[in-house]
Amino acid sequence: MWLTPDEVSLKSALKLWVTEKTNDYFLLQRRRGHGDTGGKITGMLVGALDTVLDSNARMAPFRILLKVPGSQVSWVIASGATAEEVQKHWRWLDQNLLPYMAVFENKQDAASFAQGKVKGLIAEEVLGGQAALEDDPVRFREVLARFTQHFALPPQEKLVAQYTCCCWKGHVPRQGVLYLSANHLAFYSFLLGKEVKLLIPWVEITGLERVSLGLLTDVIRVRTRHRQRDFSMFLDVDEVMTVMGQLADVALRRLLDAGGLELNPTLQQPTSLTKRILEHQALCQYVLSLFGLPRSEGLREVLSCSVWTPHARCHTPGKLYATDNYVAFSSRQEGHCSLLIPLAEVLSIEKAESTSALPNPVIISVKSKRAFQLIELAQRDELLDSLGERLRTLHWRQAVAHGQSQRKKSLISPTPYYTFCYDTAGSEENSALSDDMLRCTVLTESLISTFQGSHLDLAKHKCTKERLWEDHFAEFGRGVHMFRTDKIRKLVSMGIPECLRGELWLTFSDACSSLAGNPDYYADMVEQSLGQASIATEEIERDLHRSLPEHTAFQNETGIAALRRVLTAYAHRNPNIGYCQSMNILASVLLLYTREEEAFWLLVTVCERMLPDYFNRRVIGAQVDQSVFEELIQERLPHIADHITDLSPLASVSLSWFLTLFLSVLPFHSAIYVLDCFFYHGIKAIFQLGLAVLDANATELCASTDDGQALMTLTSFLEKVRDDKELCVCAEEAGPAGHTHITDLINDAYEKFGDLTVRQLEMMRCRHRIQVLQGHEDTTKENTLRLVSPDVSLSQEDLSSLYDLFKTEHFISLYWGDVVCPAPVVPRVRSRACPEQYHVDRAQFKSLYQLLAPWHCGPHTDTVAQRTFYLLNEDGDSHVSFTKFAQWIDTLYNGELNEKVRLLYRLHIPPALTETEDHSSVKSPILSTTRPLFVELPNGERKSYEDQLKQMLNDFAKEKEKGLEKSLLHMNQREFVQFCKTFCSMFHGDCSENELFQAIAMVTSLVLQIGEARHKGRTSEAGLNVTQEEGESVQQAASCSGEGSSEAQVEGDWTVYRETRGGTHQTRTWESNIEENMT
Repeated sequence: MWLTPDEVSLKSALKLWVTEKTNDYFLLQRRRGHGDTGGKITGMLVGALDTVLDSNARMAPFRILLKVPGSQVSWVIASGATAEEVQKHWRWLDQNLLPYMAVFENKQDAASFAQGKVKGLIAEEVLGGQAALEDDPVRFREVLARFTQHFALPPQEKLVAQYTCCCWKGHVPRQGVLYLSANHLAFYSFLLGKEVKLLIPWVEITGLERVSLGLLTDVIRVRTRHRQRDFSMFLDVDEVMTVMGQLADVALRRLLDAGGLELNPTLQQPTSLTKRILEHQALCQYVLSLFGLPRSEGLREVLSCSVWTPHARCHTPGKLYATDNYVAFSSRQEGHCSLLIPLAEVLSIEKAESTSALPNPVIISVKSKRAFQLIELAQRDELLDSLGERLRTLHWRQAVAHGQSQRKKSLISPTPYYTFCYDTAGSEENSALSDDMLRCTVLTESLISTFQGSHLDLAKHKCTKERLWEDHFAEFGRGVHMFRTDKIRKLVSMGIPECLRGELWLTFSDACSSLAGNPDYYADMVEQSLGQASIATEEIERDLHRSLPEHTAFQNETGIAALRRVLTAYAHRNPNIGYCQSMNILASVLLLYTREEEAFWLLVTVCERMLPDYFNRRVIGAQVDQSVFEELIQERLPHIADHITDLSPLASVSLSWFLTLFLSVLPFHSAIYVLDCFFYHGIKAIFQLGLAVLDANATELCASTDDGQALMTLTSFLEKVRDDKELCVCAEEAGPAGHTHITDLINDAYEKFGDLTVRQLEMMRCRHRIQVLQGHEDTTKENTLRLVSPDVSLSQEDLSSLYDLFKTEHFISLYWGDVVCPAPVVPRVRSRACPEQYHVDRAQFKSLYQLLAPWHCGPHTDTVAQRTFYLLNEDGDSHVSFTKFAQWIDTLYNGELNEKVRLLYRLHIPPALTETEDHSSVKSPILSTTRPLFVELPNGERKSYEDQLKQMLNDFAKEKEKGLEKSLLHMNQREFVQFCKTFCSMFHGDCSENELFQAIAMVTSLVLQIGEARHKGRTSEAGLNVTQEEGESVQQAASCSGEGSSEAQVEGDWTVYRETRGGTHQTRTWESNIEENMT
């Protein structure tokens, strides 16, 4: 490998290197001790020194130096792991570079010329390889070469990062290098002559965690299903932990069945992964979660700046994040001050004159006649160009959409736009029904305004809340682009007034942007979903009357119909999610405080932006947060974790908290307060409130004797949480003793756990998603083995190992694609009845066949494997499932002899044997040249050959008539010859089976002659009945044989090709062959 010229001292180099070749300008050296049979100790010491002192783990044993005659300074320009590799470089230098260097009079100029040529060679290699994507391509190229050399993976295995560290084996550390690639974690070490290699696929890793081992506090523990590995002595353990977590998370999402988890398209191509891309994606994910932006948003620019905050009368420093459709700002302290500006609300972005007090200012004007000032933008011009281009594109799209909307409205009938007919097809009786019975009008106001109860005693408190919010709007702004500070957090914890609740939910979640940008979308979804039946609609109908049944709004058809439309429209919009339980509860609450269309967009925002991966068939997102919550209990509530060793029951009860946002466990009016906090803070509010609930019951939980008592304690506490309305009712009935005010609980959560940040949650989610996905993978494996076990005789241990091997082969095509498996990987949709998720294509099956099948047929093995694949591929989708694969293996190893023969027979008839298969093998059937004249019977009697053939035919016909044997499809000549060829190939070349090989050849000839005898017998008067189709086949065979054409081989024809000594082919019938041999 060519290296960037690195200066070394020639005098010091001779201590550890041995010169093997030299000329005027170059030296070829070997590492001292390498290859010396008598210098084992020297090689061990030098290798250990390389490992300890050199960050590259082990220096290449060969190198080439460029020297200047008469100087002690030289440059390393090439290295090699083998003598052949370095000799190749040496010959290139001797033939292509050394003659030109002799022309230079100045030796130093000649050396500079050689260095330039070597750098040019490196640049050419970098442009065509993985290193071209890296920040330091030259150095990365050298690291990649060592990685490829040590682990011999295909060149498509993308190396992402490498770190120097120690791997612990017991109490012994091994110094080496940790390589992190797209599909594997690899470690290499060479110490005192002992080489250590570890290669762990990311899909086998079940957990990553930081632990302490004695005095070592920053140890990364990598756990698999069978063992664990500890790595330490990193220069930046946080960076390593982050990269490892990201790579494992990406690999599991991409390779395992993630239950509908979405993966950024940039990360779906493992060959394009780099550390820079991972860092960018991590930052992008953080920004999307911090501001609750759509998952499709891409992060464009990240700049440091300061924003003028009128309420504080100063500039607040922080970060500016520009995405595809938003400009967002967050202060240095997360949550202190934030700002979100949709580009759809922006009128103009201009730069102002720069002064010493206001360096590089930018003014952003929005439609609400407000302006925002940003200063200290280092790359102001680039930002303005990028934002200006996106803003112009957005304005153009808005103009086009507005024009289309106007044209659409001018063409519609006078019927109200948000009115849809649910039953348009029917008899004249139906057409006579009133419009009220035929139409379900989309609600244009919230249900709470229609079904609200009166609470006159709280009117004064409501007016106070509304006045506080109006004052806040006047100071901080109103709408999506209001300043979000600690003051608004206090107002939210007090509860949002009902008259403002719907507006602020839309504002905090930014659902109003989706509503404004898609004015007719909901109407179209409702119209398209009318009359459609699916599993989702059936589940929706079943849960409609279970949604807030105690509320009057859902005790009549008005609320039920609105809820049906919202849920059905969303199921039609997002069939990947469809409908998930708990969505009905959330949607019903949204309908109470917002218009129907607004409730729909709030539901979209919650399911696709605020709670991604929650509402899918496996609720992966909720389980991940449940696992994160368990870790937070251990960190933030150690007094509870010390008393309750198993926290899984507490984490399990929290699953409903996350799925329903406390709506199903708190009294209704108290739960609405939680929903207020959720729309403002996001999922962080649910974590904080959950910790506060456990902390408030810490004494009772520690004193509980079993899980049931602890769960009863939490249930009783949550039922007693009240707001002002509910406290008034309690006071009228029995007094508020023992009740907790929801505002106090929320404030307690903020005070004790307010330091929990979105960045921390995202990092924890990344790690815990690995555990959750691997848990689902174990469940899928158990379900698959449970379904397959009754049909096979393999032990559970063997079946489990077979499943792991099958899964590994499936992953190979996903690792390196067409390099290993040229057949394309077809995505499969699994039904609920079949939990299998892994299938192999033809190339992968051939690999497994050669590894596992006992039927090895020499050069014919590949053909037999292909026929087996076609036989097992019953669905015709070019893939074989694990169930079919396991049943096939079980037949080969545990099946009865007749089952194996039956399987072998089926491999040589359709569909296993296809018409497109190569016919050349039929031209040379395996025939015996020593056929007997007589047959020796068991009783010692000798019977003529022809009599025995006739007797066998008669016996076969009688057995068939009795129905003692269930026959398969009949073979024609070509299929039978292929069958015999496979049978003979199993024993060909094995000296110990020579007699069996000859016996097979003899039986082959006998069976072929039986077929010929039957063929002749069917044409005689005393023969068997001949069908019209068989007669035509015989007639065709006879005509072809008479013509002597080379195309005589047809269905049912017993004419074969026999090769003569001269190499030509002669057409002969089996009758002539028999007569010749009997003579």
